[in-house]
Amino acid sequence: MKPCVFIHTNQKQLVGALVAQYSLRRNSPHADRFDVRILEQEQQHFFQAYEGRRYLRDGAWRVWKNDDLQSFTPLRFMPPELMQYQGRALVIDPDIFAQGDVTQLLTRDMQGKAILCRRRSGWKKKTSWASSVMLLDCAKLAHWHCERDFDALFQGQRDYADWIGLRLEPQESIGLLEDEWNDFDRLSPRTQLLHNTRRWTQPWKTGLPVDFVPGDRVLGLPVVDRLMRWRRERFGDYALLGRYVRHPDRNQERFFFGLLRECLDRGVVSEALLREEMQRNHVRHDAFEVLDRTPPLPA
Repeated sequence: MKPCVFIHTNQKQLVGALVAQYSLRRNSPHADRFDVRILEQEQQHFFQAYEGRRYLRDGAWRVWKNDDLQSFTPLRFMPPELMQYQGRALVIDPDIFAQGDVTQLLTRDMQGKAILCRRRSGWKKKTSWASSVMLLDCAKLAHWHCERDFDALFQGQRDYADWIGLRLEPQESIGLLEDEWNDFDRLSPRTQLLHNTRRWTQPWKTGLPVDFVPGDRVLGLPVVDRLMRWRRERFGDYALLGRYVRHPDRNQERFFFGLLRECLDRGVVSEALLREEMQRNHVRHDAFEVLDRTPPLPA
């Protein structure tokens, strides 16, 4: 069985997922040695039953919305099932783009660990892992059952933040991955997988209304946490969040649009699809103007 890269996404981030898929194959001289599969939230029908129901997150009850920008995140825990608990899988977010050769990661000696990933950044670094990129030994993860574990959020049996931060896993089963395999908004010659993790500055979203629900615990400061919760409860999930802004690193904008330009040239993304996603406010409205001024990427 070939190792497989799973890109989990929903319709709001579909263009990003398609570009991510293309980048993985473009930048590997061994693209025939692994599979890539886009895992769409809308095609997993069990999500429908939870629309509008309350789930536990950061110690508080939140309302689940299937049309949230990040409604796909529970699918991070589905690849072992899809691999029949055999072989190796890599799961990544749809806002992660390969600059390096992913086979270097897929063929790595995991030294007996079930999961390889990096730590979160900021104040969560000591308590949470970044599950946005995980190299998985599927045979060691037979206790992962995505639908069952997702349901537990709504029963109050587990907290979303604990689940997504891998706090519920035996910590000795997790190995540390170098930062360049999940580089948070940093593009350098060492970057292997660039992660546009700061949602407000994702390059393909600039100028659009913010359509994601930030966590109540943003900075880990009690006063800020209370203000975030009050904003959401008083005005609604997306109120007072403004619009997506331009990424501060122009090189990262050029990198994404350089990949998107190649996707259009090769038919990976059609012009019709891109225009449709612009109309749906999933892609910035000036995307074609940005493409016109974006230089080709080096071969």
